[in-house]
Amino acid sequence: MSDLIKEIQKRKTFGIISHPDAGKTTLTEKLLLFGGAIQEAGAVKSNKIKKGATSDFMEIERQRGISVATSVLAFEYRDHKINILDTPGHKDFAEDTYRTLTAVDSVIVVIDVAKGVEEQTEKLVQVCRMRNIPMLVFINKLDREGKDAFDLLDEVEQKLGLTVCPLSLPIGMGSDFQGIYNIWENNIQLFLEEKKQKVGDSIKFDDINDTSIDDVIGEKAAKNLREELDLIQSVYPEFNRDDYMKGDLQPVFFGSALNNFGVRELLDAFIDIAPMPQPKESDTRLVKPEESTFTGFVFKIHANMDPKHRDRLAFVKIVSGTFRRNENYLLVREGKKMKFSSPNAFFADKKEVVEESFPGDIVGLHDTGSFRIGDTLTGGEKLSFKGIPSFSPEHFRYINNNDPLKAKQLAKGIDQLMDEGVAQLFTLEMNGRKIIGTVGALQYEVIQYRLEHEYGAKCTYEPLSMHKACWVEADEKSEEFKEFARLKQRFLARDKYNQLVFLADSSFTIHMTQEKFPNVKLHFISEFRES
Repeated sequence: MSDLIKEIQKRKTFGIISHPDAGKTTLTEKLLLFGGAIQEAGAVKSNKIKKGATSDFMEIERQRGISVATSVLAFEYRDHKINILDTPGHKDFAEDTYRTLTAVDSVIVVIDVAKGVEEQTEKLVQVCRMRNIPMLVFINKLDREGKDAFDLLDEVEQKLGLTVCPLSLPIGMGSDFQGIYNIWENNIQLFLEEKKQKVGDSIKFDDINDTSIDDVIGEKAAKNLREELDLIQSVYPEFNRDDYMKGDLQPVFFGSALNNFGVRELLDAFIDIAPMPQPKESDTRLVKPEESTFTGFVFKIHANMDPKHRDRLAFVKIVSGTFRRNENYLLVREGKKMKFSSPNAFFADKKEVVEESFPGDIVGLHDTGSFRIGDTLTGGEKLSFKGIPSFSPEHFRYINNNDPLKAKQLAKGIDQLMDEGVAQLFTLEMNGRKIIGTVGALQYEVIQYRLEHEYGAKCTYEPLSMHKACWVEADEKSEEFKEFARLKQRFLARDKYNQLVFLADSSFTIHMTQEKFPNVKLHFISEFRES
């Protein structure tokens, strides 16, 4: 048992969230660089560097310079095993990000120094606050001209509703940027322009009033730094780990991920303060990591990670116990036992077979179509983990087959992509036409691209004016339901799990329907409800 506890204490599993272009994927790369997991960090958008970002492994991500799928990366640093989930920042892929947040124990929020807090960051932070996930803020791109540090801290407090506690402070900004004063470790890290891909020198000072600081950064900057540190001590709360763990206090670090600057400080502090794997609530009880029997849940499914083998992987977050290769585990929803001969650990798109994994780890299980997002695996106990959301789509289009000879490939492609949760499929009751609903419009391009390149099937879309998809809960034998079904038959469809869905064309229609048929309940978001 003590071995299990040692393994749990070594692990930190976190997600990186931000608005697109704040530097999330670049920060992931640099963390891997410090962990020794890669030798050279790729640029996300530079044509000069032919190496793409390690965490962007799908062809469409490399072409566009954006992340469209959550990737899982693991590395060792200071005797700890770090699991990073790099999420898509683009709002059209928000659903993937929301689901990923169910599998992390803490998050790093990345904010662009020039743009400040942006819309997508607000939405994602709101989800973290609902779940009381501990958050650490990294203000990025300090080598560019940006907002004043204190203005940014105010903005983070007001727009995101956070209580911040700066643990580092920039010395100058943009062209005047000289380095960072690390409050957490009491030292100054100098920024040397010529060493862009290497880390500058770190100079330790026990006393901020030490006059040799003036020699290093200049009298004016030193005076300014002392005044700002006084201000921080008088205005902001001291760091308290209990408050951070409860989600009531958020430490803030400054740096420049592209220039490797402030990243080591962030990583060192993260190792010191971030939580190890946490207990998780199930429908019957609270499951603790140190329990001896295995439990875990599927938070993501990805088809064709290896285009040569047409494989499907279910990403499972281990909540408790030890997961072992070739042991029988119960898939709770189906009530059937399964064993896995080649469970994978991840490094972006590189995978290796693992003999055993521990709480906090993410394992990839080869899937032949048995898994759904939200499924629970256990050593035999019948319990299900809660809190994996499914949202009503905001965009709807008919999908048509462009090549009648490839109908089988198209059906298989749609089926597998829907299992991944990239979109939702609705089949009209009246005529069997298929409708794809997504959270964002860019998903349609991704689906079209992947159908063609991974399944050899071509499709076209037809626009459809719909407001919301509502899951219907009602007594199907009642007269009220029969009347509802008769009047609304043109708008009734079945989702992938054969649940009845009402496609409403406006909020007014929803309101009128609820008034007229009070016993027909309409759900806009659901946990993945069992069919």
